[in-house]
Amino acid sequence: MNAPVRIRVGFIVGPTGSGKTALALEVAQALGAEIVNADSRLFYCAMDIGTAKPTDDERRRVPHHLIDIRNPDEPLDVAAFGATARERIAEIAGRGNPVLVVGGSGLYLRVLRGGIFAGPPASPEIRARLAAIAAEHGVPHLHESLRAVDAVAANRIHVNDLYRITRALEVYELSGEPISRHQERHAFAQSDFDELTLAIETARELLYENIDRRFDAMVAAGLVDEVRALLSAGYSFDRQPLNSIGYAEIAAYLRGELTLKAAIENAKRESRRLAKRQLTWFRHQPGVVWLDPLRAPGKAREMLAAFFAGRAAPQAALPAS
Repeated sequence: MNAPVRIRVGFIVGPTGSGKTALALEVAQALGAEIVNADSRLFYCAMDIGTAKPTDDERRRVPHHLIDIRNPDEPLDVAAFGATARERIAEIAGRGNPVLVVGGSGLYLRVLRGGIFAGPPASPEIRARLAAIAAEHGVPHLHESLRAVDAVAANRIHVNDLYRITRALEVYELSGEPISRHQERHAFAQSDFDELTLAIETARELLYENIDRRFDAMVAAGLVDEVRALLSAGYSFDRQPLNSIGYAEIAAYLRGELTLKAAIENAKRESRRLAKRQLTWFRHQPGVVWLDPLRAPGKAREMLAAFFAGRAAPQAALPAS
């Protein structure tokens, strides 16, 4: 019996502000590929400016999937993302088109490349207790509790990500082991695809400059009004996705807790910190090929064209500076 044909999937990954979206658009248009989004904030409607969501024109030029599939009060967890993304990938490949998965959300990318650690079932009692603690003392207080028992997970999870903090503490309490240790044993090692994963090797100073400029452009494009509309619609900014960087700080300004200048500076600082964490994470992932930014478009087209045509196997990662 012949083994089933494995789908070839190209991944373009990297930290926020690294230029992966522009690179993916250029490559996808050149190769006739379709893009599957793996940036967790792009799943949600009405969050356009603060997520740097592809424009209507860009989405007409290249088909995009898993964008605007939920409202901000309908979180999409990692397991649901993995199942939905696999369906879309199979559908695109079934039409004979190349598939590019693009994003900077490490865990969402990792679940596609090798599955997910399921862990013990949820405990309503533990979750209710942790929610009460967060309501009384704040989500960062829970994050510090997580850091005390699982510093590896705490470094990966944002200080205001109540859902993932709660799950990590829940797994620790139920199993007696940190969730990071469970995940390390699982190793996300069972890939369903043949893969080629590319990232742009952007100098950290330039990356930070790009982040600052991009946030200024978001504010100029109407981010404050976007956040105001979400607040007026009654959405909660205490949980994902609206407690994420940019939205949380501007909401604090609109509530009178910060000046606009302070909100912008805080958002830029948190974005730079996020980029640093993402960069560290991706540099520790196996099989990522880092491209020189000046040659990235041409090199990515060349490598992915050969890969999708079956003329090249996934390459080992090049040294990152």
